[in-house]
Amino acid sequence: MRATAIGVLIGLALAVTGGAASAQTVIPGGENGDWKAYTFKKGDVTVCYMASAPTKSVGDYSKRDPAFVLVTNDPTTGGRGEVSFVAGYPYKAESSVTVAIGGSAFELFTAADKAWTQGPEDDREIVAAMINDADMTVKGMSARGTETTDTYSLIGFTATKKLIDKTCPK
Repeated sequence: MRATAIGVLIGLALAVTGGAASAQTVIPGGENGDWKAYTFKKGDVTVCYMASAPTKSVGDYSKRDPAFVLVTNDPTTGGRGEVSFVAGYPYKAESSVTVAIGGSAFELFTAADKAWTQGPEDDREIVAAMINDADMTVKGMSARGTETTDTYSLIGFTATKKLIDKTCPK
């Protein structure tokens, strides 16, 4: 699992839930369309990320925690445009997630309730596809065998990505 996103997920969870006590204080950094930008400090360095929730979720489940997608710039690791998903449920062990954007499909690996790309090259391809399309779908399977399909709007993605790139340029 990528260390960068672990810290980001902790920060995002606190931002989403309004958690009080934290070693990291998440600061809202702007909003465009369906995307929000955030920053937090990792030591003396500012880490930036952007997040969005699905606009539509389909699956035969009775209870599910919030799902969201993150794109992260972490200067402490050199990570830029790292893409990850949080399902809101534990994924089936050793399963993968399919992300479809326009005519492109990407396969991500899973761990617990998160899905990750294989690395920076995949991140760049997914971000490029996100810039050039209006929505994306994410298909996964829960540990209980429930198939889910989440649809995310990409409206505001490009402007928010420019914002985090300006705030965390390296």
